[in-house]
Amino acid sequence: MPVAYVLINSEIGAEEEVLKEIKKVKNVKEAYVVYGVYDVIAKVEAESMDKLKEIITWNIRKLDKVRSTLTMMVVEPSE
Repeated sequence: MPVAYVLINSEIGAEEEVLKEIKKVKNVKEAYVVYGVYDVIAKVEAESMDKLKEIITWNIRKLDKVRSTLTMMVVEPSE
């Protein structure tokens, strides 16, 4: 199952609001407000890589008050 961690920058002061909205996205398994360069981190899982990209592009990046994202796709070790 494809997994990605999405690092999110929000508008200033909107971290909690963005977190609340991200947690409503069906495929978001975990999300937290964090300190540092980014404001929120979210773990996203999906049935396929295409579905994962769709969720990030249309359900997370398009949220109100999300300014930018950086997506890190998890690499599954070969068996």
